[in-house]
Amino acid sequence: MDGFAVEVEGLVKKFGDLVAVDGVSFAVDRGEIFGFLGPNGAGKTTTINMLCTLLAPTAGKARVDGYDVQSQKNEVRRSIGLVFQDPSLDDRLTANENLDFHAVIYAVPPSEREKRKRELLEMVDLLDRAEDLVITFSGGMKRRLEIARGLLHYPKVLFLDEPTIGLDPQTRQYIWEYIEDLKKREDTTIFLTTHYMEEAEHCDRIAIIDHGKIIAMDTSENLKNMVGGDIIRMKTDDDARAEEELRSRYDVNILEDRDCLCFEVDRGDEFIPQLIRDLGVRIQSISLHRPTLDDVFLKLTGREIREEGADELEIMRRTVRVRPPFAR
Repeated sequence: MDGFAVEVEGLVKKFGDLVAVDGVSFAVDRGEIFGFLGPNGAGKTTTINMLCTLLAPTAGKARVDGYDVQSQKNEVRRSIGLVFQDPSLDDRLTANENLDFHAVIYAVPPSEREKRKRELLEMVDLLDRAEDLVITFSGGMKRRLEIARGLLHYPKVLFLDEPTIGLDPQTRQYIWEYIEDLKKREDTTIFLTTHYMEEAEHCDRIAIIDHGKIIAMDTSENLKNMVGGDIIRMKTDDDARAEEELRSRYDVNILEDRDCLCFEVDRGDEFIPQLIRDLGVRIQSISLHRPTLDDVFLKLTGREIREEGADELEIMRRTVRVRPPFAR
């Protein structure tokens, strides 16, 4: 089918007086890895749940694989795979049994089932653990099995909600190797949410979402080009006085940072010697780096990406019962 894998126009979701998603619009190309980057409570999970037909939008329109998420729910559900933020495997079943259960629900023909299971278990490096109970798996192994399960019925779009949350950096890297491999092998469109900046770098395009609104959307490189100059972070004996001098003498804009003074300048390598020579307080430490996605978020919002605040899953648990998108 031609067109976009995902099309969203003016999507809104309210929980009482809380506006969790506030009129977002975007489109995802077929075969693209598209990332929703934002802090907890930004609207990422709520958006995915509307696209997967688990929540009804308050307003707006959305289509997945060409199907309307409100009037063609069953078609959408047959077109997608979904890896939840919370674990959703049955620990009392083996890896094979978890996949069999999913295959029956999605009506994967028995003639294809065994071949498909073997391919996917091999892809996520779990073939030798196929008959082991999931309760014996590590967190990373469970995540890999969930990704394999989400691909079992040949979905056109795979939704991954915080796919590596709670995993150690090495396991997180392994998961990303599997995600990038499956994009090449399966030609699957991948839509993921994350609050990890380094994870978003893997995406073809990134939409930065905060307080329910998309505040920027582009490739990682183009987003970082928005920052422009070099980023300097510094600690002094008197940060308040140093900030005053930086504003008055050098006309720099101080970005919010919990740990140090952070600001953007052109030609930072030339600026630092002058700053060390002329600043009226003693500098304890100073560093310079090219812009990162952290700096993009700082520039767009005036603060670091936050992990505190209301958790979307908790909000939804208190207001609605979310059921798995079983095909009917």
